[in-house]
Amino acid sequence: MRIALEAAQAAGEAGETPVGAVIFDPATGEVIAVGANGPIGAHDPTAHAEIVAIREAAKRLGNYRLTGLALAVTLEPCAMCAGAISHARIGRLVFGAEDEKGGAVIHGPRFFDQPTCHWKPEVTGGVLAAESAELLRSFFRSRR
Repeated sequence: MRIALEAAQAAGEAGETPVGAVIFDPATGEVIAVGANGPIGAHDPTAHAEIVAIREAAKRLGNYRLTGLALAVTLEPCAMCAGAISHARIGRLVFGAEDEKGGAVIHGPRFFDQPTCHWKPEVTGGVLAAESAELLRSFFRSRR
C-alpha cells in the first residue's frame, strides 16, 4: 500500500486526483505493476489507477488473467474498476479510503455482491485509510 500511496502522491503532483494502485504477487511480494490516476493527462476517462495497473500487469505477464495476484489501491474502486478487477480475475483487493459517493465495493452497487459478478476477489478495506483519505482531502482543499 505504501507503493500505491507514492503513486497517488505523484498523480496529485501532476494535477490528477491522487489515487494510486499496485499489483503484486502476495506469495513472493514481487511488484508486477504500478498505476496512478491519469485521465486528464492521458485524455482517457478510463485511466484510473487500477485500470492503468491492470493494463501494465497484463502486458508485462502476457496474459489478460491476473489470477493469484493482489491489487492494492488507495481508494475504494468505482464500478468500472471493480468490473475490470473481476474480469482480470485478481485474487485479492486491498483498498485504503472508503468512497461513499463513487465507490462500488462496500458502497453504491456493491459490485462483487451482485449475482451477475462472475469473479469475486477477497476484499480488505481500510488499509492505511487515514493516509489515503488525507491525501485526497489535501488535494481537493488546495484546489478550492
